[in-house]
Amino acid sequence: MTDMERRTFCAALYHYGGQAQITMVFEEMAELQDVLCKFLRGHVDGDTLANIAEEIADVGIMLDQMAIEFEVEDAVAEQRAFKVRRLRERIENDA
Repeated sequence: MTDMERRTFCAALYHYGGQAQITMVFEEMAELQDVLCKFLRGHVDGDTLANIAEEIADVGIMLDQMAIEFEVEDAVAEQRAFKVRRLRERIENDA
């Protein structure tokens, strides 16, 4: 995340409070789940794809706030790198 994004996310956590932002994570994940379910049911149009993009962005923003809130930004980056490497290895071994 950029410095400006981090400052904004910290301000949101301060303004709304960590507990409220945790609740928002649940809400944003549910909205993403809902739009993905609509996609799987065949409700695909320009709005559906735009909504998927919007909800992925919302979830990403909230997850960044959670990494800040729980002071695990470095640990998240390490876990992500590890899991991407593991995924790559699994794909290569399946080939």
